[in-house]
Amino acid sequence: MKTSQRNPGFVGDDGNSTTSTLAMSSLPAETTTEAEQEANKSTGTRQGERATWGKGVEFLMSCIAMSVGLGNVWRFPFTALDNGGGAFLIPYLIVLFLIGKPIYYLEMVIGQFSSRASVKVFDLCPAMKGVGIGQVISISLVTTYYVGIMGITLNYFYDSFRNPLPWSECQAEWGALCVASSQGNISSSAISSFGGNSSLNMIAPQRQRVASAELYFLKEVLREKDQIADGIGLPNWELVIGLFVSWMCVFLIIRRGVKSSGKASYFLAIFPYVIMGVLLIRAVTLPGSLDGIYYFIKPDWNKILDPKVWYAAVTQCFYSLSVCFGNIIMYASFNKFGHNVHRDATIVTALDTATSLLAGFTIFGILGHLAHEIGTEDIGKVVRGGAGLAFISYPDAIAKFKQLPQIFSVLFFLMLFVLGIGSNIAMTSCTVTAIRDRFPNFKQWQCSLLIAVVSFVIGLMYITPGGQYMLTLVDFFGASMIALVLGIAELYTIGWIYGTDRLCKDIEFMLGRKVGLYWRLCWSIFTPLIMTIILIYFYATYEPLIYNNQPFPAWAYGIGWSITAFGVMQLPLWMLVAIIREPGNTLGEKICGAFRPKKNWGPTDPLLREQYNKQIEHELMPKRGQGFWASIKQNIFG
Repeated sequence: MKTSQRNPGFVGDDGNSTTSTLAMSSLPAETTTEAEQEANKSTGTRQGERATWGKGVEFLMSCIAMSVGLGNVWRFPFTALDNGGGAFLIPYLIVLFLIGKPIYYLEMVIGQFSSRASVKVFDLCPAMKGVGIGQVISISLVTTYYVGIMGITLNYFYDSFRNPLPWSECQAEWGALCVASSQGNISSSAISSFGGNSSLNMIAPQRQRVASAELYFLKEVLREKDQIADGIGLPNWELVIGLFVSWMCVFLIIRRGVKSSGKASYFLAIFPYVIMGVLLIRAVTLPGSLDGIYYFIKPDWNKILDPKVWYAAVTQCFYSLSVCFGNIIMYASFNKFGHNVHRDATIVTALDTATSLLAGFTIFGILGHLAHEIGTEDIGKVVRGGAGLAFISYPDAIAKFKQLPQIFSVLFFLMLFVLGIGSNIAMTSCTVTAIRDRFPNFKQWQCSLLIAVVSFVIGLMYITPGGQYMLTLVDFFGASMIALVLGIAELYTIGWIYGTDRLCKDIEFMLGRKVGLYWRLCWSIFTPLIMTIILIYFYATYEPLIYNNQPFPAWAYGIGWSITAFGVMQLPLWMLVAIIREPGNTLGEKICGAFRPKKNWGPTDPLLREQYNKQIEHELMPKRGQGFWASIKQNIFG
């Protein structure tokens, strides 16, 4: 019989063949209890099986919902604007080609090949298990404040149904310097509230005038304190409700794992584009909108050789695609073995860039209209990045709409909420999957509920008057610092310890396609080298963290560096653990063994793994005993 040679990896995504549903372990199945049988029945899987996406397109939609998020809408347009406008697209596309796409494909491949999530996938090199654990810690920290932003978004969504919009008019307690955002062609004295500089020849009281949209955000929503030394204060109860609703949405979507989140992915991936299309059509029909779009794409060629521009391109690509956080590996681990991840990686990375440009046209079209309404030709005066875009500049522009501003406000904040939920589902699922891989008897809904409750309690910190200070602190030390270091460790581990050549052979075994020179050069040389240079540049240009032009106190830095150390120190800690646990007679044997793949590494289907082990042993045999330079050449070029 030749059935043993049939590779079930090439079964389609229709789910008709059970041979392509991968087992979680090759070990003999243990007797199942009634409780375990009931849990398996509720998730639609049999004992010992790992859940898979209902259809292959659900994986693609989930990756789109994860990668296309707030970073595309409120980070990319202003990152591009600050770094050369249209000229920024050149370094960004080069970086996407050399970093974004290669890492995205790499993480899809190793997750799908092994059917292991972001921690267990390092069975390919047990000594580097700390990379996966550190990434879970980092993404868990990001999750806590990301949903805090969703809570604020829901607050604005609710307020968008009021007539008039609550931020469109001044309130008596805001003082005489407030300028109503609903006013049309107001005097240029209000421009300063959007970032005007002292070069304008205006008297001091005029420069201090502030738009009502900004005061509403600071005084009514955040109730922000003047400085972090005053303490963070108590949460705003209205934002607590938004935070609770946001976590409830996340829990309901992930409570059954990919069986439920896969179904929700269609809406989460497609609906934001519908709204963005409506807003873009509205934007280009407004007076002054084309000036705003031109301002966005106008190239400043003098900046293209500035290293800061290339650093900005790398960080934007890195965080926009959500690479090196473990999310992509986790999602891909639920794929059927032969799913075409090469196609999906190409689609998602291209769509992510296209969405960033589409969002830029939409946002700057509306901000161009805002500049037209307040009577200035310098659109840079009305620009705010980050949260300032979503909660100050855009609401201020909407307040000036003559007809039904509520509709466009509702659409905008609904779009932000859906984008945020799509990204947060991936981040939360990454943490849940890592825990359940370690404790498989922990039911999906129980683990999801636990993570939601704990994260909700932690998230209360970010909706206090001092919440934005804490968000800035945790984002810098818990996300940026940890992700860069562990991301580079991941690239060197897979590219050189596990080996680019072996990775390419794994892909050929799984997908039945040769790996081109482009991928080999990126995985072995270009991508890790560029990321290393970026890390060096990051530390070489490090500046003290500030918020609202105020430096953080010493105790805040103590918390920040402790967070970074806790994440990064997982790497040497688990390396030591792996070496101690590794069997061997000498320390050298233990060290070498800890950097080799585990014996059960490979496809989780027993027949496939047996076939794979025979093939990989045959192909790796000629490499043994080669010289140093010959081994390097073999790893890069095959």
